[in-house]
Amino acid sequence: MNRQNMHNFSVTENGTEREMRNTAYSLVFGCVLTLGLPLNAVSLWIFLRSHSLSSPSVVYMVNLVISDLLLVMSLPMRVYFYATGTWPLGKMACVWITMTFHNNIRSSSIFITFICVDRLLAVVYPLRSRQLRTPSKAWKAAVVIWLFVLVVNIPESVYFSRYLNQSKEYTCFEFVHPLTSPLAYLQPVLVLTMFTVNVVCTILMSTTLRRRLSESAMVSNKVNVMLIFLLNLIMFTVFFLPASVAVFFESWRNYVPPLLCLASVNCCLDPLLYYFSFDGFWKKRDVDTSA
Repeated sequence: MNRQNMHNFSVTENGTEREMRNTAYSLVFGCVLTLGLPLNAVSLWIFLRSHSLSSPSVVYMVNLVISDLLLVMSLPMRVYFYATGTWPLGKMACVWITMTFHNNIRSSSIFITFICVDRLLAVVYPLRSRQLRTPSKAWKAAVVIWLFVLVVNIPESVYFSRYLNQSKEYTCFEFVHPLTSPLAYLQPVLVLTMFTVNVVCTILMSTTLRRRLSESAMVSNKVNVMLIFLLNLIMFTVFFLPASVAVFFESWRNYVPPLLCLASVNCCLDPLLYYFSFDGFWKKRDVDTSA
């Protein structure tokens, strides 16, 4: 791939359609950047200032904020790319910014699921789960999650680099694994698995809240409790699943870029999860036992 193709995005596709599409992408990514950066920066500041990291849920949420901030910090170059049609940084920068985007979907889906499971254990099994739900174990789980995400990046980066070298036109943020690659199935299987866990947790929580709760896990606002779980399901069905499973359908593969654009909006909604989780509806006794 010569340098002209490397830096020039406007090639064979209909110019008007590409321009309209790229304008829409740049506007969406720009809005996500404008909203997501302050929302997540403030969320991180509140967590570190007002909530001690003595709860496993807080540990997972802090890591979720970090994942969203990494995504948001990569968006300026996406906005520049789609707004100008040029890429000034070279192939490796394109590879790593793309990996950052994929990492957000994977890490967010896992951390959201861990938050869901932790809240379920806090209500359904408050005493039996006390030894499992500790900050130290939550931090160990977070480290394992990040290592898993980064290890997956190694073969992906190699594969993506080869794709860029062989491509006749430069499509930095429109790379899709062919179905012949095992890597194409990793993210869909991961997201579907996490979604299934969230569905099961939501059903169990709903069933538990309809029965009499034990004295060890008092919840003063059942509506807000269920909102956490329903918000998690919305995150998966609207943002994570469409962008992940689209690779399975040949007719959907052209829609992967707009679906990834939609998926970026999740980082603006995650602060709602933090708000409902710490809006005073968990009794202090439950928070203390989680430590």
